[in-house]
Amino acid sequence: MSVARFDFSWGDAQYHLATLENLKAAVKSTKKLCAVMLDTVGPELQVVNKSEKSISLQADGVVVLTPDQGQEASSELLPINFDGLSKAVKNGDTIFIGQYLFTGSETTSAWLEVSEVRGEDVVCVIKNSATLAGALFTLHASQIRIDLPTLSDKDKEVISSWGVQNKIDFLSLSYTHHAEDVRHAREFISKLGDLSQTQIFAKIENVEGLNHFDEILQEADGIILSRGNLGIDLSPEKVFLFQRAAVYKCNMAGKPAVVTRVVDSMTDNLRPTRAEATDVANAVLDGTDAILLGAETLRGLYPIETISIVGKICAEAEKVFNQDIYFKKTVTYVGEPMTHLESIASSAVRAAIKVKASIIICFTSSGRAARLIAKYRPTMPVLSVVIPRLKTNQLKWSFSGAFEARQSLIVRGLFPMLADPRHPAESTSATNESILKIALDHGKASGIVKWHDRVVVCQKVGDVSVVKLTNRPACFW
Repeated sequence: MSVARFDFSWGDAQYHLATLENLKAAVKSTKKLCAVMLDTVGPELQVVNKSEKSISLQADGVVVLTPDQGQEASSELLPINFDGLSKAVKNGDTIFIGQYLFTGSETTSAWLEVSEVRGEDVVCVIKNSATLAGALFTLHASQIRIDLPTLSDKDKEVISSWGVQNKIDFLSLSYTHHAEDVRHAREFISKLGDLSQTQIFAKIENVEGLNHFDEILQEADGIILSRGNLGIDLSPEKVFLFQRAAVYKCNMAGKPAVVTRVVDSMTDNLRPTRAEATDVANAVLDGTDAILLGAETLRGLYPIETISIVGKICAEAEKVFNQDIYFKKTVTYVGEPMTHLESIASSAVRAAIKVKASIIICFTSSGRAARLIAKYRPTMPVLSVVIPRLKTNQLKWSFSGAFEARQSLIVRGLFPMLADPRHPAESTSATNESILKIALDHGKASGIVKWHDRVVVCQKVGDVSVVKLTNRPACFW
């Protein structure tokens, strides 16, 4: 795994802090980088079950949703944490309730249909038998606009404390409806000092988010297609279409696309279904940057096997990914005249493919040049050598670079390496052999490059960006 997501819908700050300490220990022992993503709760509606007794709902029965949280949850009455539901829904609307999954076919989630609005209460007909267990269940009203802020007060508190304390690399913005949601979140975190570099990934979870997708993509640093909620807001036959369109737009914009809910069956089983395995492969072939595993690794019985199998499927799919068609399509989409950086990035990829290079090495400070190279999906790995920069806030000096290196981990085909700050990113000489040798040694240790392999190097020489080729660690030609 390359990014650890901390979902604050479940567990308190101490629980997540303990998990983060485990992660730090694993990073230290494996000597592998891993980024941290904080997932907000957002305007999530919940059923409150204070007694935590199991609640059985029977198909064709009736259950009332009430905002009166003083009531005891039962098979006939479910208290909810939102007093505006009765104003938002109408007869015939669909509501899903459950602790984990929402497909309407499981015994852990219920599919309800609104039959009557009675004051602040909503009367629903139960469409399938289910047993609800636990203290909280998520409630999702399909294709209903819930008038609550995307970044809740609780989210702001968690970001300001836990997020700042742990210098999160990514903020996953749940239930993003409009571009304004992303702008508001960015304005908020930009005032939090250490989080000014944190990237915002917009989670698209409903039809409203899809309707404003283009504007959201323009504002966000990346997109997470949350197919759990999206899959019940959309009719099943349309999910794949919107997924492919969204991933394509992310690819052309050069922004990471993340897909969720791929091997749900592995929560309880050692192997995925054939349909799930095919789904993962198709996500890779469509251009997805990353696969997000949730229940499978949070409460699943086989988390290690899940990561291993999904990784193997991704690797097989990448072997048959049609890079030539993708490259031409991307160049056509970018059009002419290209920006200077786009031209350098596409040229580096074209050169690497033509000479059958084993690796592309990119020296960068911001990480932007390396991400642009990865945008063209070269058939070989891109080693992003991030050179730290010395910065000051007039009170203390510090080096930047750690954020940029970890944030590269979510980009497909990009492998970051944090370099020694004594090596300049923008060399004034034609060869910066010492740092190149370190990068090649790192590549050899990782098994992605061998002695006499051809290597394409992208770096700045003075004010000029250049693409070079080498087949020996200390000689350009």
